Amino acid sequence: MIKLRVKNLLKENNKTKYWLYKQMGMSYQNFSKMINNETKSIRYENIETLCLIFNCTPNELFEFTE
Repeated sequence: MIKLRVKNLLKENNKTKYWLYKQMGMSYQNFSKMINNETKSIRYENIETLCLIFNCTPNELFEFTE
């Protein structure tokens, strides 16, 4: 299973979900589903935005578990 590590990155950077929501500029419903790993897809645009916000690579955004 592939999971988005946004909550971990927020914690590492001492930021809140609300702060990230404002940075992302997307609907709260979609934002909530994305960070809670309740979505089946994520747009490249959102991956790029998250990488820029957290100054990381896509590899650091995701984790793979069996």
